[in-house]
This record gives sequence, C-alpha cells and structure tokens, in this order.
Amino acid sequence: MTEIHADFEQSLSSYFTNIDPDDLKTIVSFFKPELLKKNDFFLRSGKKSTKLSFIKSGLLRIFCETEKKEITQWISTPGYFVTDLSGFMSDTPARWEIQALTDTELYTIHKTDYEKLSNKIPQWHILEKNFIVHCFTTIETRVYSHLSMTAEERYLSFFNENPQLFNQVPLQYIASMLGMTSETFSRIRNKIASGNF
Repeated sequence: MTEIHADFEQSLSSYFTNIDPDDLKTIVSFFKPELLKKNDFFLRSGKKSTKLSFIKSGLLRIFCETEKKEITQWISTPGYFVTDLSGFMSDTPARWEIQALTDTELYTIHKTDYEKLSNKIPQWHILEKNFIVHCFTTIETRVYSHLSMTAEERYLSFFNENPQLFNQVPLQYIASMLGMTSETFSRIRNKIASGNF
C-alpha cells in the first residue's frame, strides 16, 4: 500500500464494517489518486458513469438543469463517495452533472477495476451489498429530512452539520439543495441572524 492511501484506508473502513484487513488493502489498491481543478466536470449528464470516487479534499456539486431552473441535488464534501450511483451500477446514462466547486483531490476506481473486485475478494458480494445499503440509507435520510422538516428546520439542520459550506459555496446552491427559493433562504438566514428565530 502506498503512503497516499493510508488515510483513505482508515476512512474506507467505516463503509465496510467487519472487513478483513487484507480485503480492505485489496480494495484500496484499486483506487488511484485523481485531481480535478475548480470547474472541471467529474461527470456530464447523458454520459455513462464509469468511476466511483472518494473525496479526499475539495467540494463537488451534483446538479441538473431543467427548462425552468437549475437544481442542486447535493454538495459532496471530504469523507464521502461521489458518483451517479444508479448509472454506475446499472450502466445507464447519468441524470446529473457533477462539477468541482474547488480544486478537488479524489481516490478513484474505474468501473472495469471495480468489476474485478468480485474475483479478488471472496466475500465481495456481501461487502458490496453493505456498501450500497450504506449509500442508499444516506440518501433516504436526506429525503426523509427534506419531506418531514419545515424550511427553517432544514436550514438549521444543514447549517449545524455543515457550517463551513455557508462560507465556501454560493448560497443559491444551498438554497436549491434545501428546496427553497433564494428569497425564502435569505429570509430565514436574516431571521436567525437577528435572533428572532
């Protein structure tokens, strides 16, 4: 294992619980360092999603453009994976654009190497299932929060979990991600700042 993968191995172990250390090292060995410059695209909509990446540093925005507006689905931060998961797993064109908001360091595995893991690791089918469940549980939690919380609650919850983002990315991206207009977002932000919340 190369030195650059040491921190990645530690982070990856949280996604694959109870994994054999040798199997973890095998998985890590298939990921290669990748650098995206600010504004570079990780993925374009309509293209096949051929890689899965772990964010070491930097920020990536997942978004789409409709006839009426641009919608930010999520802003991916260090410590998380990024891909168009359904496209990566089912070999279908991506629905989302994924673009670097800052210079971004990644650990990336390409689809061809990902498919080799089943031959390298006997328990891969179990590990992969747990990994996918972990990803979908994260998505379901976001959807539940989005549907069950008021706009103010969504704002506060996201701010408490990601305060640094409010100084790192355009606020209209966060507003869109939280399902708000820029006007509603600003009203809530001003209300909280004034202590009237």
